[in-house]
Amino acid sequence: MSRGAEEQGSRGNRVLIIPCSGIGKAFGSVGREAAYVVTEELRPGVTGTVCLSLLTLGDEDAQRQVRELATITIDGCPTACAKVNVERAGGAPAAIFRVFDVFKAHKELRVRSVSNIGENGQKMAQILAEEIAVKVDELQNGRK
Repeated sequence: MSRGAEEQGSRGNRVLIIPCSGIGKAFGSVGREAAYVVTEELRPGVTGTVCLSLLTLGDEDAQRQVRELATITIDGCPTACAKVNVERAGGAPAAIFRVFDVFKAHKELRVRSVSNIGENGQKMAQILAEEIAVKVDELQNGRK
């Protein structure tokens, strides 16, 4: 099931945030944390998320959501599993974010590990979440 997207307002103002699964990847953990910061703290009520594995398994509700809602993907590595699986489900990401781009701009923020991203990982997730929140606002205001 989705996390927050279904119970929100009309189709036109909801934004779906899809982070990669990031299994075994520290940047994937940062991306997931950023998604939760956006959906639970920065833009609750207008954003939601769907578990990426539901898309890969062909869940009809998850696929419908990525086709119908403005969708932002967050990927932790060049494989771009979030972007690729949204597209395979028939969606077109309105915006694509890569954790590595945040790292390039903030190389002092070294992530501790996959299971514990540490203080620097949290800072990186917050920076990414703030960038995503700006994009959510743009999408809600009809700007792309």
